[in-house]
Amino acid sequence: MKLLILGGTRFLGRHLVTAAQARGHEITLFNRGNYSTGDFGAVEIIKGDRHSELHKLQGRRWDAVLDTSGHLPGAVRATAEVLSDEVERYVFISSQNAYKDVSVPGIEETYPLRTLTSEQLERANSIDTSGEPSYAELYGGLKALCEQAAEEVMPGRVLIIRPGLIVGPYDYTDRFTYWPVRVARGGTVLAPGHPDRFIQFIDVRDLAEWTISMVERKATGAYNAHGVPNSLTMKQLLDECKSVTGSDAQFTWVSEDFLLKENVAAWSELPLWLPEEAAPHLKGFMFISPDKAISAGLNSRPLRYTIRDILTWRQINDALKAGLDRDKERALLYKWHQTYGR
Repeated sequence: MKLLILGGTRFLGRHLVTAAQARGHEITLFNRGNYSTGDFGAVEIIKGDRHSELHKLQGRRWDAVLDTSGHLPGAVRATAEVLSDEVERYVFISSQNAYKDVSVPGIEETYPLRTLTSEQLERANSIDTSGEPSYAELYGGLKALCEQAAEEVMPGRVLIIRPGLIVGPYDYTDRFTYWPVRVARGGTVLAPGHPDRFIQFIDVRDLAEWTISMVERKATGAYNAHGVPNSLTMKQLLDECKSVTGSDAQFTWVSEDFLLKENVAAWSELPLWLPEEAAPHLKGFMFISPDKAISAGLNSRPLRYTIRDILTWRQINDALKAGLDRDKERALLYKWHQTYGR
């Protein structure tokens, strides 16, 4: 198959390239050329900005386009319009943040999606989408509108993938990466909340390989792409990190009340931690149903391989973009022990 990937150089996109090449597909990348493609092998690269240079894609034919970089509905609509006669299928990488309500577990693909007011959409179109807080607040609604735009232009020809937290090598956010790296360093590790709290994520390679297989089957419709809910706890994750690394890490489980009083940022300073009492609207966030995708062949590799390969990519002394600063972690642990004698 001939596949066009929009983006394709940072995280999920580069793994889509690897998965597609392993299955013998011909790859074309369309991006601004901001990141290296030196290790991709034989891929065609069309350098261009999707917001102003879509004409560079006209007059070509691909079996499918995989959109890993669509954040604004206007841009997705314009892309779909340009490619509607050039590709058979539009694959849009969305997000579980597109759902309107994740306060209950078991969210399926038919649940209502977020909406935005015209004022919010106008604001989104006028800001940099690189991660500003104002954009982050609108992210889920924008993804939902992107899905809608693609389907309106190419009805019945769109495959929508809604992953949650994607983890693995080349994750430039370091959200999950913090835990394998921190445990590998050893010593006393601050662990958040309840050890038996369930967590949910997906290895980027499992997501990429399954997505390519769905393209091959010419699948359409929406799919939650996630790990199996209620199958992995925070304690099991940390214990597996310790087992894989062979470190001397010892875990001190610190209460959510204490962390909240100390203004520790959930999800960013302590990845995978969502405080139950402070975020009741997110109680179902780690319990999204992937049953439809699993029935369509989605598999999860053993956790130890994800941890091992992250540590092969990331060295334990690397500075990370997420997680607790070492000095702050030590200060919090000291205060916890002084306050509670634990």
